[in-house]
Amino acid sequence: MPGPFTGISEAALDKNMKILIVDDFSTMRRIIKNLLRDLGFTNTQEADDGTTALPMLRNGDFDFLVTDWNMPGMTGIDLLKEVRSDAKLAGLPVLMVTAEAKRDQIIEAAQAGVNGYVVKPFTAQVLKEKIDKIFERVDG
Repeated sequence: MPGPFTGISEAALDKNMKILIVDDFSTMRRIIKNLLRDLGFTNTQEADDGTTALPMLRNGDFDFLVTDWNMPGMTGIDLLKEVRSDAKLAGLPVLMVTAEAKRDQIIEAAQAGVNGYVVKPFTAQVLKEKIDKIFERVDG
């Protein structure tokens, strides 16, 4: 039975965890990187699409993936499916960041195994809540 604390404590999240940010729009990558930095997460790397991100994930010991949906080459949903089908990466927590709030896309992402979904634009507080919720489930 869970204790009286419903939120995850600050100390429970490893601020040094290695995060890959994937978005074809460099400004959006920078915004996400800055929001993460504001939340204390400074160990970030970037990729501009799924095709670039996948080998980085396979070789890089990442702890968390933040990916856009709409990208040329390999989309975020295809990247998510590749991650989930790779034995080494299958347990990697993934947050989908997208301008798409369509119900069918949210359902598709959920069925593909996404851990969290956030619609642009969003604030640092919204990002923090999503990350907390993801790691509460992953660690719980």
